[in-house]
Amino acid sequence: MIKITLFLISFSFTTFLFGKENIHEEKQALLESERNTIDVFNSNSSKVVNITTTQYARVSYFSYDVTEVPAGSGSGFLWGDDGHIVTNYHVIRGADKLTVAFGDGSTFSAKKIGQEPKKDIAVLKIDDLGGKKAKGLSVANSTKIHVGQKAIAIGSPFGFDQTLTTGIVSGVGRSIVGVARVTIKDMIQTDASINPGNSGGPLLNSRGDLIGMNTMIFSKSGGSSGVGFAVPSNTITRVVNQLIKFGKVKQPGFGVEGFPDSVNRQLGLKGFIIRSVSPGSEAEKANLQGTKVDRYRNIILGDIIVEVSGKKINNYDDLYNELEDRKIGSSVEIKILRSNKYINVKVKLMDISQVE
Repeated sequence: MIKITLFLISFSFTTFLFGKENIHEEKQALLESERNTIDVFNSNSSKVVNITTTQYARVSYFSYDVTEVPAGSGSGFLWGDDGHIVTNYHVIRGADKLTVAFGDGSTFSAKKIGQEPKKDIAVLKIDDLGGKKAKGLSVANSTKIHVGQKAIAIGSPFGFDQTLTTGIVSGVGRSIVGVARVTIKDMIQTDASINPGNSGGPLLNSRGDLIGMNTMIFSKSGGSSGVGFAVPSNTITRVVNQLIKFGKVKQPGFGVEGFPDSVNRQLGLKGFIIRSVSPGSEAEKANLQGTKVDRYRNIILGDIIVEVSGKKINNYDDLYNELEDRKIGSSVEIKILRSNKYINVKVKLMDISQVE
C-alpha cells in the first residue's frame, strides 16, 4: 500500500513537472508577433460586443397587434466606464430595440444616445450593467498611424462573436462615401479580413489601442476581399464626445440648403447652389441669396458657392468637409457666383444642427 502511494505521488509530481515544461515549451514555440496578437485579444475582447437589432412590425395588414422582427446584427465596443457603446450608425439604423451581448454570454438592453449618419457613428448606453465592470478601450492618435503597421480587428462576422482577424494598415487618408452619401475623410484602409457583422467593431494596433472602427468593405461579392475601411479614432473621439454630451454633433455652417448633386449635373455647373437661406441665419445676415421663381415662373438660381477660403467647392460634399473642422463663431471668406459675377463674402459660422 505504501509502495503504491509513493508511486502515485511520484507519478503526479513527474506529470506536474512535465506538464509545466510542456506549457513552457508551447509558449516558447510561439513567435513574438503571435504572443502579441494573443495578448491584445485577451486584453480587449471583453470590451467588444455583439449588437442585435429588432424592429416592431404589425402581425398582419388587418391587425394592430405588433410583433418583434430580427432586423440585423453587428459589432460595437465599450467607450469610457459609464456603459457607453460605440458602433456604426448603419448597424442600428431603423432599430426599435437594441440588445448588447458580451463575450461571456451576458446580455443587456441598450438605448440610443445619439447618431451621426454623415460619419456612420452611433452611441448606445447600457443603464444597468448589473455590477459588471465595463472599462472602455484605450484610444490612439490616428494621425500617428503608418502604412505597414499591424492591424487587429475584433468583431462578430456572420454572427460568430469574439472573432479576431489580423493584417496591416494598407493605406491612410482614404476618402470614402458613407451611408449618408457624404464622404468620410481620413479613412484607414486595412487588409485584415472584415466581413458582414464586423461593422462597428474596433481596429486595434499592436498595443491594443483603438485606431479605427471597422465600417465597410470593398467587395463585389459581399465578402472580404482584403480591402476594408475603418473610421479613424480621432474622428470617433470628436463625434462620440459630442453625442454623449449633446446628443448630437454640432456642425459648422451658414444656414443654407442646397440642391442634390443631380441638379449640378443637369445644369453642367460646379459649386454649391443655394436653394434656400434659413431665416435669422448667418447666411441671411451676409445677404446670401437663395433660388427664386419670378412672376413669369422662371427659375432664378441662387448664389453658387465656388470657393471657401481659397478651396474649390464642387458640391455639398466639398462644402461639408471643408467646414466640419472649423470653429463655430469664426468667420470664413467664400467666393460666390451671382448673376455671372464672382463676389467675395465674409460669413460667420454657426451651429447649423440648430436649424436642421
